[in-house]
Amino acid sequence: MKKIWQFLRSMRFGLILLGLIAAFSVVGTLIPQGREVAYYAQTYRAAHGIVLMLGLHHVFSSWYFALLLALLCLNLTLCSVVRVRVVARGGRNAVAAAAQLPNEAETSPEESERLRAYLVSKRCKAEHLDGGVTVWHKNGFGRWGTFITHLSILLTVLLGAAALYLPTVTDRTCLPGESLTMPDGTVISVDAFSIEDENGRLDYASELRILLSDGRMSGSRRVSVNEPASFGAYKVYQQTYGTAGSLTVTNAEGGADDFTLTEPVFLSADGRNGVWYEALFPGYIKDPSGNVTLITNTTGSYDDPVYRVQVASDGVYTPTLAFPGDTVQVGGLTFRFNDPIEYPGLRIKRTPTLINALLIAAFVLMTVGLYVTFFMQPVLVRTDAAGYAVGGPKPEGMRMELALLLNNKDKEKQE
Repeated sequence: MKKIWQFLRSMRFGLILLGLIAAFSVVGTLIPQGREVAYYAQTYRAAHGIVLMLGLHHVFSSWYFALLLALLCLNLTLCSVVRVRVVARGGRNAVAAAAQLPNEAETSPEESERLRAYLVSKRCKAEHLDGGVTVWHKNGFGRWGTFITHLSILLTVLLGAAALYLPTVTDRTCLPGESLTMPDGTVISVDAFSIEDENGRLDYASELRILLSDGRMSGSRRVSVNEPASFGAYKVYQQTYGTAGSLTVTNAEGGADDFTLTEPVFLSADGRNGVWYEALFPGYIKDPSGNVTLITNTTGSYDDPVYRVQVASDGVYTPTLAFPGDTVQVGGLTFRFNDPIEYPGLRIKRTPTLINALLIAAFVLMTVGLYVTFFMQPVLVRTDAAGYAVGGPKPEGMRMELALLLNNKDKEKQE
């Protein structure tokens, strides 16, 4: 059992966990997360079964990723608990332990004075003990550097997990030029959306603006797959997309209204005569005899969109296929079919503001811990009339400094 606990708190186990977490994070970045099953079947034709079986389409919410985070927290907790006990005990006994060190180098009276002056210039504190022994010490707080670093990593993992699992998630669609209002008053506006870039390559990118409830505005932000936009407590992802039909209806007096169609609807002035919109198709195939076969599935923009509608006139419904630019007149209205409108499906995550603030504080604490670890090394030097000895957790640096100090002075004398 003792060996198990030693392994759980060992650096080797911590590095293994960090490596696995990093590897799965890379996979979760490369493979778009949270899409429908059909997307993975189409995108990863040969390997989609493995992607779905291993849960690589929702890595960060999978049980194994949560388990790795929990084990890393356990490893860091055990490291911190053991280290705080050792550091606290070492700090209390450091001066007494240094006083018992045997001299590792002899010094003449002149060298002893030079050594004392050097330690004073380094702002070391002196504790005079019995027998003419003096213990010089500095940066005692530096013993806590690794503990603070371990603690900050633990807090970062815990708060990072909270930021990953606690946010409220909302999936919404929004047409370009329109806005979404969140429960706290935040307004997310979609300025534009495109399925393909200017070169015809699939892009799935939105241009949006975020107006927080406190009045702060994000400015224009580009959101694409795996490139979310963050502002305030919100992070907005490009989740999915759709294509809507567009009709302009004009009456006899010249008044016109535009309609964006995402589901079946009956457009009529009198409830009897009008156009029943059924569906929009991405394309069609026409055989030599003139028969049209509608294409039901496609990836990217609709190259040859086709509207399937029923034209209602005095109770008679006539199935009709219409193309962008076509018009239908019925019931005193003119229906003009326009180019379809592409729109995004957004995944909106809101993380509690306190979590974000604490996560920043954990990063600041980590910076402090690293600074204390590397730039505040504890100094312990024992001196008496006959010589000196260097103590502390890492005495090599001070030992070299003192040896160079005395050797350089000896060389100056000889010259």
